[in-house]
Amino acid sequence: MRDRLPCTYILASAPRGTLYTGVTSNLLQRIWQHSNDQTRGFTSQHRVHHLVWFETHDTMDAAITREKRLKAWQRLRKIQLVESTNPEWHDLYPQLI
Repeated sequence: MRDRLPCTYILASAPRGTLYTGVTSNLLQRIWQHSNDQTRGFTSQHRVHHLVWFETHDTMDAAITREKRLKAWQRLRKIQLVESTNPEWHDLYPQLI
């Protein structure tokens, strides 16, 4: 995976646990920051560290637009999105490094 690639992602604390939706241009670095509590706030407070879904985009604008749409979704729809590609809720980060 390229270092710089616009991505939208979902993190989870556990299968069907607390969810966090984000956007970044450097997925590996950003997930490492979340996993190591380098980012203060929601993910560190709620121990939301597992990358369970992501998609890449051609531009940051497209990634940001997708993030905003996902954040507007109800929780069940986000769970269905994760389970459509990751039914076991595996942490995808180790596969990327």
